[in-house]
Amino acid sequence: MKGTYLGEFEEVVLLAVAILAGEAYGASITNEIEHQMQRSVNLGAVHAALHRLEEKGLLASRLGGATAERGGRSKRFFTLTIAGTKALDHIREIRNRMWNAIPKPA
Repeated sequence: MKGTYLGEFEEVVLLAVAILAGEAYGASITNEIEHQMQRSVNLGAVHAALHRLEEKGLLASRLGGATAERGGRSKRFFTLTIAGTKALDHIREIRNRMWNAIPKPA
């Protein structure tokens, strides 16, 4: 498995894949991120992040069936691996610990 450091965008892509639960492919992930974050996202950036996350062993992919609407091409669907789920759990743990460490106003 390649390096495990996750940038913010890779974390967001992993979260979108988790939300889409089996229906995650490039365009659906892009739409989910745009919906959740209220910002536009470049499909090419999503594909690059998906490739990096798959190389790191945090995602697995499979080809769906070819469709006429896609000119006979198949969609590549992504799912979290066990390592991807653990990575998201670890990130949440760290973020919660840091948020909890912020001193409360007097």
